[in-house]
Amino acid sequence: MQQTGHYGAALVAYAPVGFVVAVLLSLELAAIGGVVAVVLSVLPDADMKTARIAHRGVTHTVHFAVLVGGILGLAGVVAGVRTNFGVPFVLGSLGFVIGTTAIASHIVVDALTPMGVDPFLTGNRYSLSVTPAANPVANYALLCLGIVAVVLAVGLASVVVA
Repeated sequence: MQQTGHYGAALVAYAPVGFVVAVLLSLELAAIGGVVAVVLSVLPDADMKTARIAHRGVTHTVHFAVLVGGILGLAGVVAGVRTNFGVPFVLGSLGFVIGTTAIASHIVVDALTPMGVDPFLTGNRYSLSVTPAANPVANYALLCLGIVAVVLAVGLASVVVA
């Protein structure tokens, strides 16, 4: 898929997380998490900018998702310790979930395309062959779905918190 589709998929995947963060911690932290998820959602396609890494190779795996989640989780722990903002474990856990979810959403959406993905580096590609990656209707539909999911999550969170 293209960037717009990946942004939408990240929003869909993050919406339940954002809801929990908004209810238990703060709406501001939930919004920051959403922005981070959207930004990270296109990270796996950095492989297209180098000849050293095959496209939809290692950056499109569960291993990479856990690695990115681990790095973001560590950053959350460090931020919690240095700023006294929240409990470091909570921020670290949130960072791990956001990082892993953002990359996983990318992998899942790329599995909708005929090219598919090999998420475990086993040599087995998985594809639902629903739509070509460049289909603008599919990409914008995912973006709209993501926006709707976030609006619903924020609306529900505001009702629960009120």
